[in-house]
Amino acid sequence: MTLTLGKVYLVGAGPGAADLITVRGAKLLEKADIVFHDALVDQAMLELCPQAIQEPVGKRCGKLSSAQHFINKRLIDAAQKHQIVVRLKGGDPMMFGRADEEIQALKQAGIEVEVVPGITAALAGAATIQQSLTLRGVSRSVAFVTLAQANDAENTIHSNAQENKNQPLQNPSADTVVYYMGRKDASNIAKQLIAGNSQHTSNTPVHILEAVSTKNERHWSSNLGQLADGIANEWFDSASPALVMIGEALREHQKTTQQATKKTAKQIHELESSCAKINDGLQDSGIFSNSRRSA
Repeated sequence: MTLTLGKVYLVGAGPGAADLITVRGAKLLEKADIVFHDALVDQAMLELCPQAIQEPVGKRCGKLSSAQHFINKRLIDAAQKHQIVVRLKGGDPMMFGRADEEIQALKQAGIEVEVVPGITAALAGAATIQQSLTLRGVSRSVAFVTLAQANDAENTIHSNAQENKNQPLQNPSADTVVYYMGRKDASNIAKQLIAGNSQHTSNTPVHILEAVSTKNERHWSSNLGQLADGIANEWFDSASPALVMIGEALREHQKTTQQATKKTAKQIHELESSCAKINDGLQDSGIFSNSRRSA
């Protein structure tokens, strides 16, 4: 009897919100026999595949995670038992998702694989703040960077991890730089960009987004100097994925944000002043009424 192998789909879940998955991705979830999903995938997205076996295999920084070679094996085993296997990855599968390792393992096992793209966090972040990462005359290049390193036993990076830990970070030569998973290294990133890159100075705008496109989304806006000084360290939420965006293309958004903040502060001050005047008026009226009653 010939074994009929299933097909594995590497599907991009998008930046976080369940309704930002592609139509093709959503349809595959509806038909899936089994779904291996990342830790950060929204529970609402998993509701699109109630018929499927759901297996968490995600990786979280500093937490117990599935080793990559083990994930590869589970995908192969699943394809030998099921016809439609979905590997649901946060963002886009081909952006810092270790998709190459899974694709190679599946192909070596003779299993058909297809990649369904998703919206990566950097582009969702730009959409959220309504500021393009490229800007005519200001930013003609964008770099997506991660400092996260694989630590699987079979990976050659593991043996050099401690040695590389204290080495200077490589500064990307791009007008706009977006760091994925940069929370722990945010201050060092800023210091080394200022020290070694004439493109970016202590006054270069910085915008940090946490949990992009979700109900827990938060923003921090300032400059490289303040980031280097560790001003954002206490602001970060260790439970949320963070995106650090750096570059002059963010200048206009920063100005708009500051103007809106000043306007709101002014309105609050005016409202408080009005309330104080009303209270004073009520007190005066109360004194007058009392004096009339006692006359």
